[in-house]
Amino acid sequence: MKLINICGARPNFMKIAPLMHAYRSEPTIQPILVHTGQHYDENMSRLFFDELEIPRPDINLEVGSGSHAKQTAMIMERFEQVVLEQKPDAVLVVGDVNSTIACALVSVKLDVAVFHVEAGLRSFDRTMPEEINRVLTDAISDLLFVTEPSGTDNLLREGVARDKIHWVGNVMIDTLEKNRTKAESSPILEKLKLEPRAFCVVTMHRPASVDHPEVMARLADVFAEIQAELPIVFPIHPRTRGRLQAAGLLARFESMKNLQLIEPVGYLDFLKLMAHAAIVLTDSGGIQEETTILGVPCLTMRENTERPITLTQGTNRLVGMDPSRILSAYHEIRGQGPSASRRPDKWDGHAAERIAQRIAQWRPDR
Repeated sequence: MKLINICGARPNFMKIAPLMHAYRSEPTIQPILVHTGQHYDENMSRLFFDELEIPRPDINLEVGSGSHAKQTAMIMERFEQVVLEQKPDAVLVVGDVNSTIACALVSVKLDVAVFHVEAGLRSFDRTMPEEINRVLTDAISDLLFVTEPSGTDNLLREGVARDKIHWVGNVMIDTLEKNRTKAESSPILEKLKLEPRAFCVVTMHRPASVDHPEVMARLADVFAEIQAELPIVFPIHPRTRGRLQAAGLLARFESMKNLQLIEPVGYLDFLKLMAHAAIVLTDSGGIQEETTILGVPCLTMRENTERPITLTQGTNRLVGMDPSRILSAYHEIRGQGPSASRRPDKWDGHAAERIAQRIAQWRPDR
């Protein structure tokens, strides 16, 4: 089976890495790796590929940034030629970024099977571009690999045939478990002068968080209060930095004595930061899952999550972007310590192996 695997954005790298490793045990699968270039920072891409031991992409579409429509259209135009030339049996996409839906659409229109890893996740918030990408990709996929039971429930509710759905676990956790020991040798804590369990990690990148100056101003008040008693390290996304600058808020963040704005870091450095943080504040999806396995309290600054198992079994709490809610949860955790959590079923570091085995058994019915 000739199988094209798509990655395009940094969250994809952590999901594609264990799959590329798992294919080595399935000789019937001939994997081809395509990097769309949706995240195009060459240094960061190379760092992630090196750290996660991902083979160099066979093809790079070099799409770069742009509006959702422009980026999606450019990926589709360039990937169509790849499919026509390579004539794959199937295309595997991961996650919920523009590369995911763009390559899935091209494939299905050319009568090529689509496999979706991390299928069925739903925030039920159609204002999130990622939610649109998830729903549409799942609707046209032939195999849907889900990370948690809610994914199966959502897909069945949407009319997906049960025999297409496979609960396999979480490839993000495969990557975390494989690299957990290696990350401990990272010098990032010493470099930033941080003591274990005595600092907070912040990440923000979603439009709902960073595109509204009034929201960011309120969050600046929150971070100012937290950093007065607990140092904050904030690896700042380039888009977030640009939005803060445009809103005239960047100087305020830079003036906070115990808040360190740092450039984005590699996977191993960030895993070390998360593993040793007292608390994480984020609007990310994957971080909710990673902190669950690490046993680190996570406050998700959103009104919804597509990963509900991190709330029921993990360390995650939804706090929205209201300062009083965020600070109340923060002070509760600081006063009582983290609540107990348990590892979700099949988040055992072997999800990619299960996916590769199922793909090796697949036969088209078209």
